[in-house]
Amino acid sequence: MSKVFQFKQPHKSTGFLLWQVNNLWQREINKVLKEFYLTHTQFVVLAGTYLLSLKNDNLMQIMIAEHLKIDPMTTSNVLRTLLKKGLIDRIEHETDTRAKIIKITKNGDEILKKAIEKVKNFDKDFFNRIINKKAFKQELVRLLDDQNDC
Repeated sequence: MSKVFQFKQPHKSTGFLLWQVNNLWQREINKVLKEFYLTHTQFVVLAGTYLLSLKNDNLMQIMIAEHLKIDPMTTSNVLRTLLKKGLIDRIEHETDTRAKIIKITKNGDEILKKAIEKVKNFDKDFFNRIINKKAFKQELVRLLDDQNDC
């Protein structure tokens, strides 16, 4: 037996199990979003844009990236795709010529609201199998908070 791995069986590794569950969840949620012609990343960026736009009329790409904790270049690429799909608009900023204001279109708003219902139902069904959901969520939040403190 090789001394490379800490565990004799892959299912003993928490990281490997988390990776497998995440892949399962991603695969299944992408099936749900397929009817809306959205990937999960596109859905998250669209939903994040919607939430932030409720509080800010001058929503910029960097604000979305920071809120979602994703790379600005990924955010830019996803926003470009959402723009091509007619789900968002990019409008010239009044004072910063380099910046664009991000707005959700009427079509984007309608699709997002339908997709949110489907995702909400999927998540409920998927995560209802967890015995102690409250503790699970608390631990996920704690891991994220601990990472932010680093």
